Amino acid sequence: MDAVVHAEALTRIFRDFWRRPKVCAVNAISFAVPPGEVFGLLGPNGSGKTTTLRMILGLLNPTRGALTVFGRSPRDVAAKARLGYLPEESCLYPYLTARETLNFYGRLFDLSWPKRQAHIDQLLAMSALQHAQHRPVGEFSRGMARRLGLAQALINDPDLIVLDEPTAGLDPVGCRQVKDLILTLARRGKTVILSSHLLADVEHVCDRVAIMDNGAILVQGRIRDLLEQSDRWRLTLPALAPDRLASVLQALRRETGATPEIDHPSLTLEQFFIETIGQTGQEKTAAYSAEAKLLAAKAGPTGGGPEQGVADFLRETRR
Repeated sequence: MDAVVHAEALTRIFRDFWRRPKVCAVNAISFAVPPGEVFGLLGPNGSGKTTTLRMILGLLNPTRGALTVFGRSPRDVAAKARLGYLPEESCLYPYLTARETLNFYGRLFDLSWPKRQAHIDQLLAMSALQHAQHRPVGEFSRGMARRLGLAQALINDPDLIVLDEPTAGLDPVGCRQVKDLILTLARRGKTVILSSHLLADVEHVCDRVAIMDNGAILVQGRIRDLLEQSDRWRLTLPALAPDRLASVLQALRRETGATPEIDHPSLTLEQFFIETIGQTGQEKTAAYSAEAKLLAAKAGPTGGGPEQGVADFLRETRR
């Protein structure tokens, strides 16, 4: 299957005013990204990740080497029409609302009015911004602006999505939502290229990664192949009585000639956090419902009826 992005000995050298080589930001890297894959670029700051993404987007020209996107030059308009991009810093117009922002970018892609509105409704629901769709973007928190930037990158239903630090500025719940969205896009056959220095985020969503440093790719491959310790095995057993566990360990020592390591399975901190927030969220919802009923009962005869009391309560809690 033809690669969506194919780079061969890709090099980018930045020069000074006198055209003398100043920095070799990307040094002869080669990689290919097939359709439907989530490909991650990892590396410390200054390793060349963002420069590589900008060449894929056609914002920078390679100094040497070959680079194609959908079999075309990255600067080809037909290739750009199938691409969505979330930069590291989302630059959004502060006086436009969320809906107006998405409508503006939809018009740039010449989407028809019905198609624009359908995409906007879906993206607002996906990014959990329906409640704030008529608020100016300048009033958004960093996390809300980040989610809107991601929605903007998907307005044209692109086949290739390029994400530069997609979870920057998001809380753990927002990070989980973005990662779930990336996996959903991959299941729909979309190709995703992302760069990040948050290794846990990349590990959860990427099929393959390339680790860069000083402009070069040090290693690349499938996540499982890179991380799996094939010379060791891990067994997960149900809860056993101490005497039965001791007999199992004794049998293992007898068969292997070594004392096996034993511990309890554990959640990741992210899983524990999400579960905890989910439980407290349900408790808050129940408490709000109970208080809303109380306010509605008090407001019934003089405050416009129970419905008005509930509406006033919900309005106050949103503030």
